[in-house]
Amino acid sequence: MLNISNSPAKALAAVLSLLLTPIKALRLRYVPLLLVYFAYGSSVFTAIAANFWVKESLDMTAADLAELGIWLTVPWTVKMIFGSLVDSVLVFGSNRKSYVYIGALLITASSVLMIAVVGDYPMVAQFSKKSVYIIASIIAVIGFVMQDVVADTMTTEVIDKNQSEEEIHRELASIQVLARLSLGFAIFVTGWVGGELADVFKDQREIIFMIALFVPLLSILGVTLVRLNPVAVTAINKHVLFGGLSFAVFIVLMGYNDVAYSQEIVFVISLVVVLYLLNDLISDLSADAIRHIKMAMIIIFVYRAMPSVGASLQWWQIDVLGFDESFFAKLSAIGGAIALAGMWLSAKFIVKRDIGEVLIFLTIIGTLLSLPIVAMYYDVHTMLGVEARTVALVDTALASPFDYIAQVLMLTLVAIYAPEGKKGTWFALMASLMNIALSAGGLMTKYLNKIFVVSREIVTDGVVTTAQDYSQLGDLLWVVIISGFVIPIAVIIKFNPRQ
Repeated sequence: MLNISNSPAKALAAVLSLLLTPIKALRLRYVPLLLVYFAYGSSVFTAIAANFWVKESLDMTAADLAELGIWLTVPWTVKMIFGSLVDSVLVFGSNRKSYVYIGALLITASSVLMIAVVGDYPMVAQFSKKSVYIIASIIAVIGFVMQDVVADTMTTEVIDKNQSEEEIHRELASIQVLARLSLGFAIFVTGWVGGELADVFKDQREIIFMIALFVPLLSILGVTLVRLNPVAVTAINKHVLFGGLSFAVFIVLMGYNDVAYSQEIVFVISLVVVLYLLNDLISDLSADAIRHIKMAMIIIFVYRAMPSVGASLQWWQIDVLGFDESFFAKLSAIGGAIALAGMWLSAKFIVKRDIGEVLIFLTIIGTLLSLPIVAMYYDVHTMLGVEARTVALVDTALASPFDYIAQVLMLTLVAIYAPEGKKGTWFALMASLMNIALSAGGLMTKYLNKIFVVSREIVTDGVVTTAQDYSQLGDLLWVVIISGFVIPIAVIIKFNPRQ
């Protein structure tokens, strides 16, 4: 006979166990490493202030910003270079901590440049604001990529090695979960606080970038205190390191010399190089396994490569809907909090679903959650008597967990198809492939913003040099939504590796 009286108690115990899982897994020796992840997540602290400053101070179009975004993915695309350096090259006697210090120095330099350009300091007066902003952005990305590579490596070196193999595997999994929770918590807290402060200091935005100097300090504190198990320095993989460095130099020269179609050329060559290395990596697997892996790579790539609307959507929300820094801070907080809850509650589970089914589900959900934004553009919310801010808040809350599910799914699929004995190289190359997919999406976003031209008002020396025009934003929204629905589903149906 069912004992009903015990059912609520058991349910409560199950919920408490679920909520306490990450806390029970936490160890004091993890905390310094988690500070490095927290510092990485804190990179969003200046995002809202920077977006408003760019809109008001730079004459960059939405297509220009999309183009910059493509270049900023390049350091992530060549992430395997940093991994090779961290494994094999000592700097000041260390192949771990010294790289985090270098990354912190680069992030600090980026913040100093932003303080100078936003505050109109004389030290950068001879340079254009656009040039300083681009240089600062590139320096910061390189610093964060370097720290991210080292942090991921160190997650395997803070464990207690005096335990069984099963316990070591469990601890490694726990550290990965805690690292993502630390990252998510930082995005939630610092994105919210940074946005609110951006509203407070909207007339002195350089103060936000001064406060942001806490970010490199956190990573320095964490890596200084962390205690790592000794790991031998491996021999340099010359094929990966020097080949990657040559490719990086080629990219820099293409960008610096402003070669026609440089981004497209870099994209094609990046894709060819990574696919060649991936194909070589899986060449000794069975034909059936190779087929499944290639099909999975195709559908993941296409799903990640879909275009976005770009900066013009946020410009419209600012100029037409009247969204300010404080409201964007609230959106950031809501999105971050719900995503963090999703990470926390999923800490005890492993995604075991058919790839095609899940990606089709996420594509449909993503399309449906885009429709409220389109409705706002056509003023449907006013007809229904609903405030635009209410629509945006609800839409952000609904979308956040699915954004997280998509990220977790990518990592899970990569893990499922990782060849035995080659997992490290596989993860590095798949990370590069996923970032190349983002570059493809960035290129399409740039092209769409050149076809459907959307502009905010630009005033130079008291004269309006560019008039505000959001008349084509609706067409741009529809093209992005329809292409983001039709293309992934068609590709998933065609290349589903389970079929």
